[in-house]
Amino acid sequence: MNLHDTSYKLLFSYPEMVKDLLTGFVHEKWVENVDFNTLEPYKTDFISEKFHSRNDDLIWRVRYQENWLYIYIILEFQSSIDDFMAIRLWVYIGLLYQHLIKTEKLNRHDKLPPVLPLVLYNGNQRWNAPISLDSLIHPAPEGLAQYRPQLHYLLIDELAYQDAELSPLKNLVAALFRMENSRNHEQADTIIVEVIKALADWLDSPEQAGLKRAFVAWLKQIYLPRHLPNTPMPVINELEEVRIMLEERVQQWYAEGMQIGVQQGVQQGLQQGLQQGEYFGLQRGRQEEKQRDILMILEIRFGELPLSLVEQVKSMAEMDLLETCLKQAVLVGSLTVFCEQWVKTN
Repeated sequence: MNLHDTSYKLLFSYPEMVKDLLTGFVHEKWVENVDFNTLEPYKTDFISEKFHSRNDDLIWRVRYQENWLYIYIILEFQSSIDDFMAIRLWVYIGLLYQHLIKTEKLNRHDKLPPVLPLVLYNGNQRWNAPISLDSLIHPAPEGLAQYRPQLHYLLIDELAYQDAELSPLKNLVAALFRMENSRNHEQADTIIVEVIKALADWLDSPEQAGLKRAFVAWLKQIYLPRHLPNTPMPVINELEEVRIMLEERVQQWYAEGMQIGVQQGVQQGLQQGLQQGEYFGLQRGRQEEKQRDILMILEIRFGELPLSLVEQVKSMAEMDLLETCLKQAVLVGSLTVFCEQWVKTN
């Protein structure tokens, strides 16, 4: 899992984001009857029992009337589209049901809970893979059609939404989509400033401090470097600082970035790429990069970290252990629980 994927998954590890994803982009009647106060993450460890760990999978569950309803979210970042996504979801939902049967000790009289399979895609081209399992299977001979497996997943393709559709929504996910899509919009600077103002207002309460930090981290580590290349970034810790910075300098930065790219040419571009690689720690090795990501996520979610914990994370060497702790850092409910799980794992 790279830094971009990690920061994106971190955003959707907050219930406010999942709630706004459902209420803003799942236009179905049943959503109105969901008790979002019961929304909680569900572990995905059972998937790695038979398959390689799916670091881009999230499972949430929520009460619908008297029963649980599960939302299986795949965050798809790949530039190449998975034509067999329906197969993947069919397999993973089967594994989820097997896990529920085992852990909940269901018998033949119990019913399995409903599952919403949802693919959230933010690639650079429109999604064009089949969204139903049936369309991936050859037509069956007469009499066999009744045995064909059925699965239809809900696709949310960020590129499918125009800014005019998103801007009226008081919705955290719509704000994220607007910023993601602004890279192709002639009014990009205006959109970004407008969205950040809205986020600062919506995330003003103390209980939303963690989600606010997650947005700030995504902006300064992913969004701004990607959309303002070759630009030195000031220290940023608050959404208000991002807003002020952009209002004063974003148009100048875009102009300077374009001018630098034309004047310096390919050779200097390669040299700058190497310098940026050194800046972001490519020479520090994969282990140190994973350690940094773990500490960054924990600090975003829980604030300043104890020095002893920082030293423990920096002493970790095995990549499998680092991957496990990275996943825990995204999903765990508290810093205390993370420490307990890490000690147990270590």
